Amino acid sequence: MAGEPQADCLFCKIVAGDVPATVVRETETTVAFRDIHPQAPTHVLVIPRVHYPDAAALAVAEPGIAADVLREAGEIAAQEKIDGTGYRVIFNTGAGAGQTVFHAHAHVLGGRGLNWPPG
Repeated sequence: MAGEPQADCLFCKIVAGDVPATVVRETETTVAFRDIHPQAPTHVLVIPRVHYPDAAALAVAEPGIAADVLREAGEIAAQEKIDGTGYRVIFNTGAGAGQTVFHAHAHVLGGRGLNWPPG
């Protein structure tokens, strides 16, 4: 069922505490933790506690929680002190866009120049 934890989902296991992660912030609806393969000096993932396969599905089903994820991205940027120098929030959707875990999540990246387009 949509929104329910999935037994084979890495991020659902992190939410449940069954898989360790370096958690930097938690709320009632979100968990934020450091990416294990950082692409910038600051690279934190913000995930909803509920399971949806991507950001679009989350936004349709649970717009309030989608907003929580985005708000927490800003809070992480402030906590990590990258809000003043600039940061990027990325939602990859689909394997062709680089999504490897099919549980909605935002990447918060900063701490170095982030030219566009990425490459």
